[in-house]
Amino acid sequence: MKNTLVLIICFLLSASLQAQEKFTLSGYIKDTANGEALIGANIYLADSNLIGTTTNLYGFYSITLPQGNYKVAYSFLGYNTITRQVNLNQDVRLNLELQEEGEVMQEVVITGERKDENVTSTEMGTIELSAERIKSIPALLGETDVIKALQLLPGVQAAGEGNSGIYVRGGGPDQNIVLLDDAIVYNTGHLFGFFSVFNNDAVQNTTLIKGTMPPEYGGRLSSVIDVQMKEGNNKRFQMDGGIGLISSRLTLQAPLQKNKSSFLISGRRTYAFDLAQPALKKTDFAGTNYYFYDLNIKANYKFSDKDRLYVSGYFGRDVFKYNSVANQTKVNIPWGNATATVRYNHLFSDKLFMNVSFIFNDYKFEFKGEQTDFAFQANSGVRDYNAKVDLDYFLSPKHKLKFGYIYTHHRMTPTLASARSGETTFNTDKVGRKYSHEMAWYIQDQWEINPKLRFDFGFRLSYFQFKGPYQDIQSTAVSSDTITYKKGEGIKSYVGPEPRITMRYLIDKQSSFKAGIGLNYQYIHLVSSSNSTLPTDVWVQSTKLVKPQMALQYSVGYFRNFKDNMFEASVELYFKHLWNQIEYGETYVAELNQDQEKGYVFGKGKAYGAEFFIKKNKGKLNGWIGYTLSRSDRKFDDLNQGKIFPAKYDRTHDLSINLAYDLNKEWTFATTFVYATGNAFTLPTERYFIEFGIVTGYGERNSYRVPAYHRMDIGLTYNPIPKKRPDRKFRSSYNISIYNVYSRKNVYFIYYKVKGNLVKGNLSTAPVKVSIFPIIPSFTWNFKF
Repeated sequence: MKNTLVLIICFLLSASLQAQEKFTLSGYIKDTANGEALIGANIYLADSNLIGTTTNLYGFYSITLPQGNYKVAYSFLGYNTITRQVNLNQDVRLNLELQEEGEVMQEVVITGERKDENVTSTEMGTIELSAERIKSIPALLGETDVIKALQLLPGVQAAGEGNSGIYVRGGGPDQNIVLLDDAIVYNTGHLFGFFSVFNNDAVQNTTLIKGTMPPEYGGRLSSVIDVQMKEGNNKRFQMDGGIGLISSRLTLQAPLQKNKSSFLISGRRTYAFDLAQPALKKTDFAGTNYYFYDLNIKANYKFSDKDRLYVSGYFGRDVFKYNSVANQTKVNIPWGNATATVRYNHLFSDKLFMNVSFIFNDYKFEFKGEQTDFAFQANSGVRDYNAKVDLDYFLSPKHKLKFGYIYTHHRMTPTLASARSGETTFNTDKVGRKYSHEMAWYIQDQWEINPKLRFDFGFRLSYFQFKGPYQDIQSTAVSSDTITYKKGEGIKSYVGPEPRITMRYLIDKQSSFKAGIGLNYQYIHLVSSSNSTLPTDVWVQSTKLVKPQMALQYSVGYFRNFKDNMFEASVELYFKHLWNQIEYGETYVAELNQDQEKGYVFGKGKAYGAEFFIKKNKGKLNGWIGYTLSRSDRKFDDLNQGKIFPAKYDRTHDLSINLAYDLNKEWTFATTFVYATGNAFTLPTERYFIEFGIVTGYGERNSYRVPAYHRMDIGLTYNPIPKKRPDRKFRSSYNISIYNVYSRKNVYFIYYKVKGNLVKGNLSTAPVKVSIFPIIPSFTWNFKF
């Protein structure tokens, strides 16, 4: 593999030397205020908007043109456009810094893209959200949230009331790959999913891809959520923070060496239960507590214009403790993520950019419980070691190659449990960790055939191997046999060819037609019995029994802008075939000393829908309206008598409205409204007696729905401008948000209350709907220095 990579690089270098009649303009684009790289900034010929390029994740650009004089424009939404006259008679390196427009400092910035990028690019189902845009959205308990902002987009549904889990285009929560500086985040929720693990103060940019994925991404079926952390201010010291009702946060960033290196450290912690401890000590629940905390760190160093190093990490934990003196009960549940990323950039030439990454991520869940002389302990988790090489080769303004290699070593810990009752101990020693290799090679060719027609051809070849050490216990009613595999011994392998193609046809300067098709394999799965992503859900890998999930997605779309790109509108249609979907069997009961995969059942499904989106970019009123009409079905031979049933991710209607209005330069009003078809669930239909025991009978799977979900939130932000000292370094703002303004009692779950008496023969049950979030006001003070 190493020799092959060297040959490819040598070939590309020699190819670039042969085209002497053309020269390359390249460089980095950054923010003049803090030195942060501007991702997706646009570089184009001022006389022809159709000839140009964009910066990559590190702010690098490259454009090759015939020899001559050019007027080149550099733009980024919310920043002043810069034009430079360039005499291209040799390769030119031009690094620039863009300055934020003074008039839009208080204005809502929705994305950082060219005004007509949604029409001219080949991207479908791809949306970027800046940290500033996310901050303007009214939030539950004042906590702005990346994931909850994405829930307001078409094709994306919330997993439940207040939950940070998401379903994308009819897929499950495990079918979304969530990345933080290239590291996979396996559990994105705090407070049992009500908040995400992303501290918005540490986030620079968030990209959602729910259409055909570029081949550099893989391992999931539904979407990519790529979160990039801020690099740190390399110009001057900067402090940001906020104090809210349930948590506070503080972010520090500063140069280590001005214009050359910088660091960022950002922390957040909740304290609502800490403040309640004096009162709890006087009750039966003394010692009960809950809190979560996050820590983000990042540093970078510029060795030269060709070599840069980035080091970043995340560590977060939730800690839940429950004590009951009267019941002699103690419960301790900690869980959380840890990630570390080291990235090295190198420019081989003005056309060839390389990034090498080494990534570590670890997710752990633990449960410890005691009651009198009985104790129970369980833990599960995922640990990955990852290495990847990505190369961008800029052939010409009409031709760009991207290719690379990715390797991941997985260590999966299923739910290992042990229990003690008196002197007797039970454990799952025979059911141990599982190990595997996952690899992928990919290449993408972005080819503009003519000004109207452009294709992105991509191919990804994935490989997965389940390996030892492992003990395969084969049990029957009369015997038990164990097959032992040694460390590193291959047990089962899978190969997945994954072609992806997207195209764009420009109808005119304001509209375009796009289409895409992509095949995806998924080797890591989340098996859940709930309707949301909880820490108790278990990640499992493909084995001899558990086969990779597969999805083939087709999508088409029409995109049009109005009134000089003030309004963007789009309609997208999609259809997905799904294979090897995983669920728990209807009669499965977890047992100690048993491999959980023996209780799984497998089936297929389909998901299809239409997404409508309109967004306003300019003026005092900004925001978007999104509506999705969709269907998601599943079919399992071992469930629901083999008949098709709605997936728990199925939502027929989903409407989101998100608007912000600048009352003046200091006051901004924001509101959101959401409406969605109620969750599907299986309803008990009968109860009868067998040998004096009550047996419950159920209707068809997911054949009933809770009432439709809807709510409105509002927020008001006051950002005072000092009258006497408008250049004052210390600035602050105040936000008041009201969640669920009209206190809609949305159903969180339903349980059944038993009434009457078994002996008297009048026993009956009645459904009880539980709602957890009425109207909730919140207040947050934010500051910046």
